[in-house]
Order: sequence, then C-alpha cells, then structure tokens
Amino acid sequence: MDKLSIIQQPILDELNLLNRTLAETLSTSSPLMNTVVDYFLGTKGKQIRPMLVLLSARLFGKINAVTIDAAAAIELLHNASLIHDDVVDESKRRRGKPTVNGVWDNRIAVLVGDYFVSCALKRSISTGILEVIDTLGLLGQELAKGEIDQLSIAQEHILNEEAYFNVIRQKTASLFVSCMKMGALSNGASSEEIERLMLFGEKLGLCFQIKDDTFDYFSDDTIGKPTGNDLREGKVTLPLIFAIQNGTVEEKDEMLGILRQGELSPQDIIRLTDFAKLHGGIEYAENVMERLRYEGYETLAPFGENPVVESLKAILDYTIDRIK
Repeated sequence: MDKLSIIQQPILDELNLLNRTLAETLSTSSPLMNTVVDYFLGTKGKQIRPMLVLLSARLFGKINAVTIDAAAAIELLHNASLIHDDVVDESKRRRGKPTVNGVWDNRIAVLVGDYFVSCALKRSISTGILEVIDTLGLLGQELAKGEIDQLSIAQEHILNEEAYFNVIRQKTASLFVSCMKMGALSNGASSEEIERLMLFGEKLGLCFQIKDDTFDYFSDDTIGKPTGNDLREGKVTLPLIFAIQNGTVEEKDEMLGILRQGELSPQDIIRLTDFAKLHGGIEYAENVMERLRYEGYETLAPFGENPVVESLKAILDYTIDRIK
C-alpha cells in the first residue's frame, strides 16, 4: 500500500460518500454533458484537496453531511479551474491523458467548466453556512486573479521571488487554505483554530506548487507534462528565478535575453533549464520546501499528537517527497 492510500484509510468511507455525492451533483439530462463529465471524472487525480476538508473536520469530531457538501464544493470548483486552465494554457494533456479540450474543443471545455462552477456553488449552499459559501466565492476570485497575475508577470518578464510567491499563493495555496477553513467550519472550530489550520494550508499549498514547478526541469513522461512546458508558456518559476538572481551580470543578461525572445526553441528551453540546475535552483527550491515543512509541523503542534494530525503531516511529507 502506498503512502497516499495509508493516509486515506481513516476517511475511506467518507471519500466513497464524497465521490457518490459528486456523481449525483454532476448528473444531468444532457447526454453530451454526462459523457464529458464521466470522461473527466475518470481522469481525476488523488483528491488531496477534499481529503484536507475531511481531515480538517475530523480534528473537531465526526465528519458530517455539511463536511461532505463542503468537500464536494471545493473539489468541483478545483476541477472547474483545471478544465478552464487547460483552455487558457492550450494544454492537450493532463496527468498523461488527453484534456477535455483535447478530446472535444474549447467551446465544450468552457461550458463544462462553467457547469462545474455552478454545481460547486449549489453544494456550498447546501451546507447552510454562509461563511462556507463566502469562502468558496473568495476562492474563485483568488484562483482567477492568480492566473491573470501570472499572465501579466510573464508578459512583463518580472523575475523576482516576491512576485512568484504572490502568484502561487493565489493560484494554488488559496485552494489548500480554503480546504482547511471549510472543513473546520463544518464542525464548529474556533476562530483561532481555523486561522491555525489555514496557515498550515498555505504552507502545504506553497510546497505543492514549488514541487510541481521543479518537475518542469526534468525529462519524465510519467509526470504528465513535457520538460520546459512552463517556460514555453512564459512561466518562470523559483529554480530559474534563483539561478538568474544569483548569476553573474553576463549570465543574467544572457538568460533574460533568451526569455524576452517570446517563443522559445527547444535549445532555448534546454539552456534555461540546465542553467537553473547547474546554478543551484533545484536545491534552493528544496531548501525552501524544507523550511515550509518545519513551519507546517509547528503550526499543527497545538493540536497535539493524534491520527488526524499525523495524516496532515503525512500529506505535507507526501507533497514534498513525491517523485511525480
């Protein structure tokens, strides 16, 4: 049994209920919509985000119907963002399989993504907790702002860590923060407890994106995206930012010159990724994640030692240590 399966064991029944809830929520009278939805759900990932909602709630008692609705809402909005992101990025593959827009077209993908958003809103309303609905709405804003800011930074060739972290806080960490908040809200946690869990969610979300970004510097078909794909889309991530900032004036000018060309050739991609690796970019990203791991552990300390806390730590470890 792999590490993720072990983490899922305490909430396996609830995850099964969640997936039944998702299927019921997405069911429609449209044959084409059902076909596309079934295809997309067949390619679903590890469901780490709804797991976080369930585990966050479990800290404060038994997982209830409100928790399931909150977890479903967050998973539906997350899936909507993936479908829309693939359209924006013109991606034809995700997790090694064709995307919705790759199988059908952008029109179908946008409409299906919109349908997921509407279903997410419906599920959040089912919780009957106004703050859960508000959290979902704010999350949608953050995800969209993060994508827009990333496009703006790429167009303006802004290369600094502050801009990078601002973007990944919005486009990735905000989702993990919302998971922790919505789970805790569903089971009556205090404001202080919610704030602490949200902080843990931010550390976890930052690690998730940094780790994902490091994969772009290595060739591995199992990852589900080609080496240098981020760079082709104009996204400069932490390893290369660090390498450029700490290179010589001549090296910095050369790398910036390549990036400002617009469309990058395969040789340009190799030059940039090799530069990042040779100048300590990957090691720097790993050190940042180790710092965030320690801070995440410290954030959970007041909750004591129990199986739920251990599962949350294990998800953080899995995120940092995963190989794809």
